Amino acid sequence: MASPPQFLQFIDQNVSKFIGRLAEAVAIPSVSGDGSHRPDVFRMSAWLDGQLKSLGVTTKLVDLGKHVMDGQELPLPPAILGRIGDDPKKKTVLVYGHYDVQPANKSDGWDTEPFKLVVDEQTGRLIGRGSTDDKGPILGWLNVLEAHKTLGIELPVNMRFCFEGMEENGSEGLDDLIKTEVTKGKESWFDGVDCVCISDNYWLNSRTPCITYGLRGLVYFKLSVSGPARDLHSGVFGRMVHEPMTDLIQVMSKLVAADGTILVPGVDDMVSVADDEERKIYEKLDYSVQDVEDAVGAPITLSDDKVTVIMGRMRQPSLSLHGIEGAFYGAGAKTVIPASVSGKFSIRIVPPQTPEKIEPLVVKYVEQEFAKLNSKNKLKIENLHDGRPWLADYKHWNYEAARRATEAVYKQTPDLTREGGSIPVTLTFAESLGVNVLLLPMGRGDDGAHSTNEKLDRSNFIEGSKLLGTYLYEVAAAKA
Repeated sequence: MASPPQFLQFIDQNVSKFIGRLAEAVAIPSVSGDGSHRPDVFRMSAWLDGQLKSLGVTTKLVDLGKHVMDGQELPLPPAILGRIGDDPKKKTVLVYGHYDVQPANKSDGWDTEPFKLVVDEQTGRLIGRGSTDDKGPILGWLNVLEAHKTLGIELPVNMRFCFEGMEENGSEGLDDLIKTEVTKGKESWFDGVDCVCISDNYWLNSRTPCITYGLRGLVYFKLSVSGPARDLHSGVFGRMVHEPMTDLIQVMSKLVAADGTILVPGVDDMVSVADDEERKIYEKLDYSVQDVEDAVGAPITLSDDKVTVIMGRMRQPSLSLHGIEGAFYGAGAKTVIPASVSGKFSIRIVPPQTPEKIEPLVVKYVEQEFAKLNSKNKLKIENLHDGRPWLADYKHWNYEAARRATEAVYKQTPDLTREGGSIPVTLTFAESLGVNVLLLPMGRGDDGAHSTNEKLDRSNFIEGSKLLGTYLYEVAAAKA
């Protein structure tokens, strides 16, 4: 079912208004991982709730309780549940997104202020934290709602919404909310949902749209080593005591090899080798080693073989070292021996791996490697948060609807991909609701989500809004 021409025209005619709304959203620094910004996350929830209500959506702000972060008890941002349409003859689509963002400071290397949307007229880039992850896609749905409300066109499906403010910090409280809602039967906000659509990922490149049927999971660890009661002078105590930083570096160096091989015994062994049929999926993708090098800005891929590189992102686990707390990192020289340091690393996991299978392997191995040092310092390892991997049936009518919508808007057949990132709630929706879940991205592979100078191309914002709306019409026409 084609979307109405007047819907597409409305999107084209309101570009400036839509960009202005995105600027309002980006201006709210809703950083969920920084306690000082928690009021801003709440402010963002109120702003988004107001937008939804103004477009005819019935909403409910759900209190998710409190949590402790960096030793401070903080209220969790509310989940926003919404609904519009209750026609039993129509399919019901549940849309998920998150209104929180990653930290960003101009000093991180941004060319512009991260929380002020900058429109680069020459390139068409909309630059600002959250522009592509995930405020732009959420506003794409608002653009669809506004078009139908203004034009007086009835939506082709019933819609349900679930927006959260903690995705960038573990989605605390959301799983429990979803599972609780499901138990309410006819009173549930999710009652009657036929499929789920999430727009919180990206094209592989800047050329070819895609639809995504798989995500890696995540286990995020914090490894701490402590010894002296306070920081020490290296000139006084160097080579007299066991130094926490030395121990930490030794242990972290044993986690992953330079070629990406995970050194924790048993982790890589859990994953089967791809057969010929699966390899052909990756061979067909419009993605190359050059695309990776262009995205990272250097020729540093682990292999020159396209399929090997792609599978490293989509269907292989990976271990990455992220940073060290407690160490001196300022300008100049400071001859301090830190009293306590913590290293952070994560493992992206794929089926059949689960956090429950991975964590004991990591803990056992780290403790063994630390014991080999014969250090008198103390070791502590924590699982800060985790999420399981997810795979969907890409032959389902939900995916067929997304494919037809993509072909209608972009005049291209989308790539069929698995993604390297993690959206834990995807699996929760699939298992709790028992319906097909689809990832339908708006942004491009070079958007720089989580990085400096994050952007969303204006064309992707506008054509992506058309895609989301057209997808709803294709869902309405699909044979379930």
